[in-house]
Amino acid sequence: MEHEARWYVIHTYSGYENKVAANIEKIVENRGMQDQILAVNIPTETVVEVGEGGKRKEVVRKLFPGYVFVKITVEAQGDDLPSISDESWFVVRNIRGVTGFVGPDNRPMPLDEDKVIEMGVEKRRVEFSFQVGDPVNIIHPNFEGFSGRVKSINEEQNTVQVAIDMFGKETIAELAMDWVEPVG
Repeated sequence: MEHEARWYVIHTYSGYENKVAANIEKIVENRGMQDQILAVNIPTETVVEVGEGGKRKEVVRKLFPGYVFVKITVEAQGDDLPSISDESWFVVRNIRGVTGFVGPDNRPMPLDEDKVIEMGVEKRRVEFSFQVGDPVNIIHPNFEGFSGRVKSINEEQNTVQVAIDMFGKETIAELAMDWVEPVG
């Protein structure tokens, strides 16, 4: 059987997300299940709130309150959805504060890999070999055949701003890092 890992979403009581995540991590370590439950994530964002008198305060907010994301090893079973082991299901499902897996009839439904990255659950790291000011070719179908110069690089978002000469006018385009390649 082929083994891979997929992200699943579990629903928790409101306010229990951190406690649920910590308990899953503790049980995984105590039972030696690191090969079955690989990661636990609660996606957050940092927001600056402006209070009375213009006082600024950084606040960390959960992007999906009431949900915890868990990366679990699965076994492919033909045409059917990959399934998690009974032991993994039992461990997660019986953590205090967990109301169940997200999916039909409480059956764990894995997240699509593109959704995982889009939702900020898992970051994709793109290797690149260009710097600000370097000439690059654009390999995205919408801009195929165009080239430009790198204006800025955002490693956290995996994006690059490129100045493209379009119809005699310089246009700045923000592109995914894997849509450009160094010239030569």
